[in-house]
Amino acid sequence: MHRMTWLAVFIVTVLVDSAGGASEQELRVGVSAVDITPPVGYRMSGYFIERVGTAVHDPLYAKALVLAQGDTRAVLVVCDLVGVPADVSSRARTAIAAKTGIPVAHIAVTATHTHTGPLYFGAMRQSLHDLAVAKDGKDPRESIDYPATLAEKIAEAAVRAAASARPATLDAGSVRQEPTLSFNRRYLMKDGSVKTNPPQKPGLADIVRPVGPIDPDVGVVLVRDGDGDKVTAGLTVFAMHQDTTGGTEFSADFAYYLERSLREAFGPDFISIFGIGTCGDINHCDLSAERRRKAAEIGPMLAATVRAAVPKLRRVEAVELAVRSTTVDVPLQSYPADRVEQAKKDLPLIGKGQLPFLKEVEAYKIVDLRQRKGPTTPLEVQAIRISREVAIVTLPGEIFVEFGLAIKRASPFKTTLIIELANDNPAYIPTKQAFAEGGYETVNSRIAPGGGEMLTEAAIELLKSLGGN
Repeated sequence: MHRMTWLAVFIVTVLVDSAGGASEQELRVGVSAVDITPPVGYRMSGYFIERVGTAVHDPLYAKALVLAQGDTRAVLVVCDLVGVPADVSSRARTAIAAKTGIPVAHIAVTATHTHTGPLYFGAMRQSLHDLAVAKDGKDPRESIDYPATLAEKIAEAAVRAAASARPATLDAGSVRQEPTLSFNRRYLMKDGSVKTNPPQKPGLADIVRPVGPIDPDVGVVLVRDGDGDKVTAGLTVFAMHQDTTGGTEFSADFAYYLERSLREAFGPDFISIFGIGTCGDINHCDLSAERRRKAAEIGPMLAATVRAAVPKLRRVEAVELAVRSTTVDVPLQSYPADRVEQAKKDLPLIGKGQLPFLKEVEAYKIVDLRQRKGPTTPLEVQAIRISREVAIVTLPGEIFVEFGLAIKRASPFKTTLIIELANDNPAYIPTKQAFAEGGYETVNSRIAPGGGEMLTEAAIELLKSLGGN
């Protein structure tokens, strides 16, 4: 079990062109971890049923990474949650800015997409909450105001990390995950349809091929102490859904086992920050295998890849920290009033076996869309330049892997780490091609076709504006 802890870590002395000349400026880094586990008895997220947390397998954390060089600072907070809605991330970012002076646009709050965290936002949560209040006069599953508590703890993690920032050394790079852990979960069937996770038997005989790729690369940034000897923290980015645990115990999923395995190599105080890559259409299900790998197996396998990569990572010798962001007004799907009314009637039936699954998904999506006012929704894209060779991009929602691959191909940086589910949770963001094919992800998407392409273009432009080698 994790200990509730925070840790200062350190980064390298570099030369930066400033005011027309070279001046020596340190890049400093702080890392912290704050427990965000909800009380046992709180509802769990991840599925279209009411599921109640019965125990804590491993604590959930908000883990903050703060980079600082001169007057420029950037914050990445990664939470062991299925997602972070805009109202929570906005509250947390505003609080962080007020307490540290770091601009809101330089702060990213993301989620690891674990399916064994709390259900604390969205139409499903609201429907279950309203039904409980109507029945009992209160909701016994919500013993605390979790969104408010979460925003405070996210801010606490960032403030601690900012206060602990010290000089040190960075190594970074990207390595291929072997053996293969991830699979595109959308398949072309012999009848011409596209299905998500078709049944293994007898469905396997009806499959033609996957309709999309995977991203097999693991992005790694390791933080060492001032002498460069000891690894004290690390950021690992990999594109695969964190839905490998199941059950009713709160858990960070395979990210927990990743950290536990890395601590065996780097020491008990090592803090592992896991950033979820663009995995809207990627999961761990190998339909040709007799069994599916679970979190306890996946985490150590991913950790073995990270450990093997250590000698291959490049030392970041010339840090040039910079942050840029932009907001894209992405078009939303819309439905006539009669469809909205029917969806509101269908919502209480979700999880009771009275509706086809995709009808449940659609009803949830239509009602959830009502929380986003207007024909468009503002979605933020951020880019953090660490050096002329290393950059991090954050994107909102569950982004299809094709977009992440496109950004990496167009990026002027040798190593580009892309982390989804940042600052907002507008559900799936499929490609135009996927919308034409149909399937679960497109039914569960709030945005209109073309929105993902808009975000991708924005990310590429930000990276190009930051430069690279």
